[in-house]
Amino acid sequence: MYFSDAHEELRLHIRRFLEKEVRPHLAEWEQTLFPDSIFKRFGEMGLLGLRYDPEYGGQGGDYFSAIVLEEEMARAGCGGLGMAIAVQTEMATPPLNKFGTPEQKRKWLAPAISGDSIAAIAMTEPDAGSDLANIQTIARKDGNEWVINGRKIFITNGARASWTLLVTKGDRERGHKGYNLILVEKTSPGFSVTRTLEKLGMHSSDTAELLFEDCRVPLDNLIGEEGEGFKQLMWELQGERLIAACGAVAGAQKTFEYAMDYAKERRAFGKPIAEHQVIKHKLVDMATKVNMIRAFVYECATRWDQGDYPVREISQAKLMATQIAVEVADDAIQILGGHGYMREFPVEKAWRDARLARIGAGTDEIMKEIIAKTYGL
Repeated sequence: MYFSDAHEELRLHIRRFLEKEVRPHLAEWEQTLFPDSIFKRFGEMGLLGLRYDPEYGGQGGDYFSAIVLEEEMARAGCGGLGMAIAVQTEMATPPLNKFGTPEQKRKWLAPAISGDSIAAIAMTEPDAGSDLANIQTIARKDGNEWVINGRKIFITNGARASWTLLVTKGDRERGHKGYNLILVEKTSPGFSVTRTLEKLGMHSSDTAELLFEDCRVPLDNLIGEEGEGFKQLMWELQGERLIAACGAVAGAQKTFEYAMDYAKERRAFGKPIAEHQVIKHKLVDMATKVNMIRAFVYECATRWDQGDYPVREISQAKLMATQIAVEVADDAIQILGGHGYMREFPVEKAWRDARLARIGAGTDEIMKEIIAKTYGL
C-alpha cells in the first residue's frame, strides 16, 4: 500500500551499503564517534537528498523514500549515526528547502545533499527546552549584518557542523512574530563550540553546547521572511516528530525480532523460553504494539506527503511510537534477563538509544499538551 517497487529497490540499495560500509564499524564508533567523512559517503550514495529537487542534487523522491532510509538505519542498529543523518536530511535542511531562496539552496542545501557540508539545527537553550517561547538568543540588525548573542545546548552534529540553522528572537516584545531562523556558518566570527556532552545513549554522535558572542552573519542568512521564524519552526517540528516516530517503530521491530529469536534458542526448565506462556504472551504484546503504531504512522506519513498538516495525528504518532519503542526495549531486556543488561547484547543499547526520542522534538508531556489543544481542552 505504501511502498512501490522503486522504494524496495532503494531499500536494498541502502541495506547493502549499510551492511558493507557501516555496520562493521558501529561498535568502534560507539567508543570514538563516527568520522565526518561518513556524510560524504552517504552523499555519494545519493542518500542525503532522497526527496529533494534534482536541481540541487536531490533524488526527487517522496516522503516514503525518507522513511525507507530511516527504517534501514534502524534495522542496521545505527543509533547515533542514524540520528545524525536524520538531523541532516529531515531537520536542518527541510526549512532551508521550503523557505530558502534559490541562491541559499545552491549555497547551503546542495553541499548538504552531496555530503560536502554537515548541518545542525539549534533550538534548545539551557533555560528554554520545552518552553520555546522563552528562547533568549537574540539577533539584532547592525548595518548589513545580524549580531547574535545567546547559547544553545543538546545540539546534535553541533561540534562538527559546517552550518547551523539557528532559532533566534529579533524582538522579545513581538511574541511569536519576533522569531527568525538564521543560518550560521562554522567560520562566523563570534561563534564557538564550548563543550561536547556525554550522553546515556547515541554514543557515536556528537552533542554540543554552542555559544554566540556578538556573532556576525550577513542579513542574507535569514531563512524566509523576517518575523516568520516561529511558524517555520512549528512546521519543521512536525516533520521532525514524524521521522522520529518512523525510526522508533523500525527500532522497536528490530528489537522485538531479536528478543523473539533469542527466546526460541534460550532454554529454561527443559524447553525454549518462547514456549513458556509468560514469554510467549510478552512477545505477542510487543509485536501487536509495533504493528498497530506502524499502521498509524504510515497513515500520518501519507497525509504529510500529500501536503496535509495533521498536527494532532503526528503528535499522537510521535507520543505512542516513542513510548512503545522504549517499552519493547525494556521487555526485551526482561526476556534476556541478565544478558539483556550486558553491553555484549544489543538490547541494552536499544533501550538507551530509544529513550532519547521521548524527549527530543517535544517531550511526551508537550505532545499531550498539543493533542489536548486540538480537542479544545
